[in-house]
Amino acid sequence: MQMFTQTQGLVILAVYALMLYAVIWSFSRGFRFSKLNFLVAGREIGKIPAAFSIAATWIWAPSLFVSSEKAYTQGWVGLFWFLVPNISCLILFSFFAKKIRSLFPDGFTLSGYMKERYSKRVHFVYLFALTGLATCSFAVQLLAGGQIISTISGLPYVTVTIILALIPVGYSLYSGLRASIISDFVQMVVILLVGLGVVLGAVYASGGIETVWKGLNGKTGTYTDLFSGDGLNVFYTFGIPVTIGLLSGPFGDQSFWQRAFSIKRKVVQPAFVIAAFVFGVVPLTLSVLGFIAAGTGINIKNTSQVNMEVVANFLPGWVIVPFVYLLLSGLVSTLDSNLSAISSLAGHDILERKKGDSANRRDVLRYSKGSMLILVVGGIAIANIPGLTILYLFLFYGTLRSSTLLPTIITLLKKDVSEVGMFWGIITSLSVGLPIFAYGNLHKVVPMVIGGSLFTVLASGVIVLVVSFAVRKK
Repeated sequence: MQMFTQTQGLVILAVYALMLYAVIWSFSRGFRFSKLNFLVAGREIGKIPAAFSIAATWIWAPSLFVSSEKAYTQGWVGLFWFLVPNISCLILFSFFAKKIRSLFPDGFTLSGYMKERYSKRVHFVYLFALTGLATCSFAVQLLAGGQIISTISGLPYVTVTIILALIPVGYSLYSGLRASIISDFVQMVVILLVGLGVVLGAVYASGGIETVWKGLNGKTGTYTDLFSGDGLNVFYTFGIPVTIGLLSGPFGDQSFWQRAFSIKRKVVQPAFVIAAFVFGVVPLTLSVLGFIAAGTGINIKNTSQVNMEVVANFLPGWVIVPFVYLLLSGLVSTLDSNLSAISSLAGHDILERKKGDSANRRDVLRYSKGSMLILVVGGIAIANIPGLTILYLFLFYGTLRSSTLLPTIITLLKKDVSEVGMFWGIITSLSVGLPIFAYGNLHKVVPMVIGGSLFTVLASGVIVLVVSFAVRKK
């Protein structure tokens, strides 16, 4: 569904990038590089900027489409199982963000804390998981964003992925996490304002609130209850796997631990709680577009682009431009967070493993900024692998972060945890849970999807607890 020419597409991308750079430059002029400033923004980020940054980071590109798609295909039931777990996981994470900051006040990474608590091999497992997630997340944004923007502009897919990857790398190389937080704040404001404006216009043009009300139960009108009929099927096939995957999301993502270490210590928890509700406004708002599509009876073949179809059908053509900026904001906010996350893993953890206490300021600069450039090249390469889908990447990094969920929680809550249990628990979850979960998803075997999800999450935690108990008893 091409909506504008290639030239117009390039102009839209260029204008967006220039506006973003102008704002970031005006707020970060005079930045002086140091490890503390570049990796954790001097640990001086306030509550509201932090909350907006966390919310923007939690909005990855496909999520801007999922709420509309679920509202259209599965009504308010599908929306519920997307919205509630998303909000809940950030609220839950807020307690652990506060906890790690109190236990490790001068930390930079979650993996660094695991090295302090356990050993180099546990540190390596966490470093592998966090680096893998940052890499796959970066590639997923390029893959999803590249497909969408290429479709609506006619620009070659490869060209779009390169442009999207280059937009955040310039300001990220300049001032690191500080630039990411500034851009996140701006992007979150764009998402909220444009989303609200587009939805209000679509509601008015489609016949008012009655149309929305008519579509609340989805296009078939059969999604009327959470735990019966078609609603029960949504719970099994979507609710359980998504809840597990989302709850483990921030726990396995260095982007969120990095923000926990960068926020002013007294407001770490409130910042994450506020972020949960700021984020919630976005899918709740965009879901209205899905209800409009269901209520008006539009037949949409590619349900993942419901919101684009509604905008094209009910609103003037020019509205697609600010809507593309909304999509770009959700995309770039995650890209720059991935860049900042990888820089902290390389500039702190990998550098320490290589040089230890002999590392100097120049080494930090080289490792942290060099890792960003490697991620850009690697992300573009992965996103352009023939036949690769968002599902494949999601399966890989979703399993990575799920495998470390319970070990991380147990570590932050308990003092006497076995190093052996930590290492082998995570290894077991990865080696057994990933194949089961992947096979179930690829072949649509629901019991294997649920079983693989539960095994990946639970096995590592159970092994940690059992081995720790055995060691204490011995």
